[in-house]
Amino acid sequence: MESFVHLRKGKTPKRIHADLDGLKDDELGRGGFVGRTANMYRRNDPTAYRSVGPLRPTDVLSSELKPGDATDAHGAPLLMFSNADCQVLLSRRTEQMPFFVRYVDGDLLCFVHQGSGRLETELGPLDYRPGDWIYIPKACTWRQLPAEETTLLMIQATDEFRVPPAGTLGRHFPFDPAQAVIPDPQPIDDGEGPQVDGEYEVRLMHEGGPTSLFYQHHPLDVEGWRGDNFPFTFNIDDYTVITSDSVHLPPTVHLFMQATGVYVMNFLPKPAETVPGTERTPWYHRNVDYDEIAFFHGGTLYGIPMPPGLVSHAPQGVHHGAPEKARERARRKFDDYDRVDWSVIAVDTRRRLVPSPEILANDLGQH
Repeated sequence: MESFVHLRKGKTPKRIHADLDGLKDDELGRGGFVGRTANMYRRNDPTAYRSVGPLRPTDVLSSELKPGDATDAHGAPLLMFSNADCQVLLSRRTEQMPFFVRYVDGDLLCFVHQGSGRLETELGPLDYRPGDWIYIPKACTWRQLPAEETTLLMIQATDEFRVPPAGTLGRHFPFDPAQAVIPDPQPIDDGEGPQVDGEYEVRLMHEGGPTSLFYQHHPLDVEGWRGDNFPFTFNIDDYTVITSDSVHLPPTVHLFMQATGVYVMNFLPKPAETVPGTERTPWYHRNVDYDEIAFFHGGTLYGIPMPPGLVSHAPQGVHHGAPEKARERARRKFDDYDRVDWSVIAVDTRRRLVPSPEILANDLGQH
């Protein structure tokens, strides 16, 4: 039962996530990190297990995956994970799309891990660079024109992506939506762009698809638009990180966008906690109600390099967290580092995610 008064039994530290005295900090919590919790203090590392069966963590280097669009201009992104609420895909395109595309099963949110270029959209062009989030509304027509090889983490939500409700910090933190880049209309004349026998292909991406529509006029012919449903970009450099000196804050304070059953977060460089005894690494947990995906954009964790492009999936109910050696090092090097310079994109889903065969075939833990 929820109560303002939380019970304490046995040996526990005075402060939450601090002063562990050799114990292992393990949280069993409902609703992600905002519901009822039990913080347990164990003798042993709860991630020291061997897994047999389908419900197991996976770790994959995205550079080892082979999306169809990496080698074929007509190819499509690679499906990595899916459930009824979303799909998580990987794109690595080098050539301009010889067609236009619409994702008709839901809104699309893409993170630019590497590369730069332009998206031509119905509402106008958007240039992109590393660290950009690109939002594309459901069924919006667009085409990608990479200036160089571009790696995208793509999240398609069945429901609409929305800015999280304003909390106690107000509407401009942890990020100010006014810093989004919104396109101006730039209609393209007939005869320009990719055509086959005088027709333009618009490829509809959907379950059971794709389906292709063919137009004799250029599909990006919009002279003007108004309203509140439009594509945009937002760079993580413009994201305000919320910090604390005395406690490592839960992932929920880093929320960027959300849809029904899907939550997207930015873990970005920040000052390290400074109060002695504070645990600087995320505590062990088994996020009971959510699957978690972490996509490592770059950086280090107190001097330990993080493999760029690593995709890590932790199913709900299965313990995960930084290994104990990394935690011990963070305590030992407490005075050596005053910042955390990681850049990690996180996707939490309410329904269990199903890894694709390509993910299971490239799982580092199974080799």
